[in-house]
Amino acid sequence: MNHKTMGMIFICISAFLYGTRYIAAAIFGSNVSSWNKEVYEAMLSYVGRGPLILSIISLTIGILCFMGPMIRRWHEQDLRKIKSNWREFDQPNDKRRVQKIKR
Repeated sequence: MNHKTMGMIFICISAFLYGTRYIAAAIFGSNVSSWNKEVYEAMLSYVGRGPLILSIISLTIGILCFMGPMIRRWHEQDLRKIKSNWREFDQPNDKRRVQKIKR
């Protein structure tokens, strides 16, 4: 599976879990005759923090899956530049080492 597709799936799961918490609280309090902020916060506490925590975890995984290959490519390009520069500056030293070893 493509990393970007997998990242988007995890981000969608995160949005679903985040919304599920609020919808579950609204369904739980559907029989309440009067609504106010305190009642809705109490209903949210009955639902718990599980969906919120799982949505944060899923969002983090989704962002890492989505951005991971781009960051990896970026680091690989930097490492190639470092290796080429290293070889460029290290070649004269290698010849000197070989001459010292032969003596």
